[in-house]
Amino acid sequence: MSKEKHFKKERTLIMIKPDGVQRSLVGEIISRYEKIGLKMIAMKMMIPTEKQVEEHYTLDPEWRRVTGEKTIKGYKAKGMNPPSEDPFEITDKILAGLKKYMTSGPMVLMILEGAHAAAIGRKISGGTEPLTSDVGTIRGDYVLDSYQMSDVDGRAVRNLLHASGSAEEAEMEIKHWFDAKEILSYRLVQEQIIYDVNLDGILE
Repeated sequence: MSKEKHFKKERTLIMIKPDGVQRSLVGEIISRYEKIGLKMIAMKMMIPTEKQVEEHYTLDPEWRRVTGEKTIKGYKAKGMNPPSEDPFEITDKILAGLKKYMTSGPMVLMILEGAHAAAIGRKISGGTEPLTSDVGTIRGDYVLDSYQMSDVDGRAVRNLLHASGSAEEAEMEIKHWFDAKEILSYRLVQEQIIYDVNLDGILE
């Protein structure tokens, strides 16, 4: 395996949404990812436009259909009638809520690099719905929102952050939010302990 394709070079995009910033959880959230060994190679704070948010969620052309179908299935699994049987009509509403939510204030965006970055990032973040997220995850520990409550209120679920679903998804999202010149290449001392095959250089 070439150095360029080594697991330690995988990247993920993490976005701390406006509720995470407003609740002063930025430092706590970042520390969760850093403590496991992921390296921050880019970070910025911004208020996105509705266009940027919509483009982010529709980078995958199948997102609207898949998300709509999953939402309909979720309603039926709970014995509830979905607001529509048309997945695209469902995602129109979801997207409108997301745009309102994510443009309501500043967000912190960061690129993290490290072995299995996308899968690790998702594991630490927890499930998309805070109510059903495991204790020990960011959403499970810091949020009490649910799909049911957000549906009643007619808004997007407040779940603190976004984490890329896969390495491939991360690459698309990173290109959407960051210019190449904003991404840094550097070495952390701890990488020698995490990745060095023989742990050379510890003993004097």
